[in-house]
Amino acid sequence: MTEPRDPLSLFSARPACVDDPETLCAHVYNLTHVGWLADGSDVLIAKPAAILLIVLVAMAVRALLHRTIRRLTRTSAEGRTPGLLRPLRDRAGLGNLGSLLEGAVVSERRRQRAEAVGAILRSIVSFAVLSLAFVLILGELGIDLAPIIASAGIVGVAVGFGAQSLVKDFLAGVFMILEDQYGVGDVIDVDDASGTVESVGLRTTRLRDVNGTVWYVRNGTIARVGNKSQGYGQVVLDLSFPRTTDLDRAGSVMKEVADQMWRDEEWAEFMIEEPQLLGVEQLTTDSAQLRLTAKTRPGEQWRVGRELRRRVRDRLEQEGISAS
Repeated sequence: MTEPRDPLSLFSARPACVDDPETLCAHVYNLTHVGWLADGSDVLIAKPAAILLIVLVAMAVRALLHRTIRRLTRTSAEGRTPGLLRPLRDRAGLGNLGSLLEGAVVSERRRQRAEAVGAILRSIVSFAVLSLAFVLILGELGIDLAPIIASAGIVGVAVGFGAQSLVKDFLAGVFMILEDQYGVGDVIDVDDASGTVESVGLRTTRLRDVNGTVWYVRNGTIARVGNKSQGYGQVVLDLSFPRTTDLDRAGSVMKEVADQMWRDEEWAEFMIEEPQLLGVEQLTTDSAQLRLTAKTRPGEQWRVGRELRRRVRDRLEQEGISAS
């Protein structure tokens, strides 16, 4: 009869891997003299330690990149150029231009745009870092990544074909925010819809027209954008007079009325330059058309234009000058 084996001998038996003194198994066995722990050191110690290291490094890299993005977006929101980008700005000759345009840029709108871009960049960084860490962890667990990568590639291609319009809308929204093509409160014209911007998203832009109708426009379908609220607005007043009219007198009346309005305290804050009489814009056999322009603050051109037309009409009637 064979003698029964001591159960403890199974735990203290010397594993074969101890023969190589450079292995982790040998080091664990020399420290603990526990055979099963040394034999399973690769699974119980090495792989968990490698996975933990991957997670810690991924979280550290993600936190560092997020901090860098927040610093850059905070600098952009405050209107300052980051030190790394300053040489490019100076080389492009935009140093003085930035200071000249600073007064026309609304700080709140700039802050919102910077935060939106920062959120997009942080999401991209998080996805890239965590995806790479996940792949590395699967490799440490001994899982064959080839079928997974192939399957992911096939699914990605299928989703890409099925969501082309969604990706197009998203990318267009990102570039619209980066380029500051328009913002909330701007009056814009986008192909078949025009109105005041109520919200700007990564996929759609919401407009409200003068009739109160709300339009939802997909960013990927916008081929052109006409922004009527950036920089300045302009009133263009075209009046046609019979061919027998004294054009010099009619033009001087139009210019005088516009100058009076420009000097009026109630309207001076909306008009940023002295009105200009451009002269004869169009001639026909029966009439001549005079053009007068007035530069206004962004979005105020409609209010100024209505008042200017009313004043010019009343004055021309007082002077006995007919116009259409």
